[in-house]
Amino acid sequence: MLELNHPDVAIIGAGPAGLSVALCLARSGLSICVIDQQPLETIANAPFDGRDIAMNHLSKGILEELGVWQRFPPEAVHPLKDAKVINGDSPYTLHFERSDDSHAPLGYLVANHQIRRALYQQVQQHDNIQLLTQANVTNVHTNAADGVVELETTDGTKTLRAALVVAADSRFSAVRRMMGISAKMKDYGRVMMVCNMEHEKDHEHTARECFFYGRTCAILPLGPNQSSIVITTPSARSAELNNLSDEDFTREAEQMIDHRLGKMTLLSERHSYPLVGAMSNRFIGQRFALIGDAAVGMHPVTAHGYNLGLRSADTLASQIIKAQQSGKDIGSAWVLGNYEIRHKLLSKPVYDGTNVVVQLFTDDNPLAKVARNAALRIGNRLSPFKKLVTQRLIQER
Repeated sequence: MLELNHPDVAIIGAGPAGLSVALCLARSGLSICVIDQQPLETIANAPFDGRDIAMNHLSKGILEELGVWQRFPPEAVHPLKDAKVINGDSPYTLHFERSDDSHAPLGYLVANHQIRRALYQQVQQHDNIQLLTQANVTNVHTNAADGVVELETTDGTKTLRAALVVAADSRFSAVRRMMGISAKMKDYGRVMMVCNMEHEKDHEHTARECFFYGRTCAILPLGPNQSSIVITTPSARSAELNNLSDEDFTREAEQMIDHRLGKMTLLSERHSYPLVGAMSNRFIGQRFALIGDAAVGMHPVTAHGYNLGLRSADTLASQIIKAQQSGKDIGSAWVLGNYEIRHKLLSKPVYDGTNVVVQLFTDDNPLAKVARNAALRIGNRLSPFKKLVTQRLIQER
């Protein structure tokens, strides 16, 4: 059983990344404590937040191994067969589809709250994982022997000592700052508004990313004639959209996607999120590691966010378990260094490449429109590029 004051691994943050790494480590038998400031009820029954997460086949494979994928209600998993990138009113699109199996999906869409609930339910199956909720982390420091986490809880102040401390507390990570690790933050100056809508026309299980002057609109296919609509606008205009009545917002959304789905009806509340990217300058410290958004916080345009977060959890856990099986210190510089090298090699090119895409496709300069059209045509004709992108999506465990 877990010794609360001295677990092997202390994980700060019970979001998708934190719970994922706890589950990745569960089979090791190590004692794990997951710390979060939210009440247990909020973690156990995560509320709808408007976000639908695109997952590739590798993420599906990891979640299946963890026993999480099987907990998703069948109606909550939406296959994604095709993806199209649309530039303004141009009839030309960049089209991604599977050439190896026309009946198999490129990936899957699952609501964020469904992922959180399934992760929590699976965590409950492991006696060596304990959740410490309504706990505010006031300080974290480490030394050669262990990591120290100081907390304020409903029962007073506590101190936890662990062989390894893992931070999974968002791209704005307070724990990262406590450990003296800097990050490059990129404020995109835009706000993402998300909601679910019903529509007349069939979405054909095709995701569409529509880039227009001054705004971007993504259509993510859900159930029959239902989609998640993701509208990205300059921050200055987000309040105007938020203040629209449901009827006026629906008309605005229909116009934003050029009536591609016909008449639409709002099905959910609207949720807004400021868009800020983050790339930590280091992923590790002494007996300390960053995972998920605390390590790399992505712009959502390329849908890499949770896929990268899950890979960071899987990669770190693999290195820890390998060390444990060899009788080595799980918090050693060797273990953490191997994790950092592997995850940086994967994540930094994706992060930088995503920012290039964002810069090109959100630039309102008329020359940018020409460049975007050229990029779409080159991308369609450059089969190795399309094949690489598609293979990243369909790569399996």
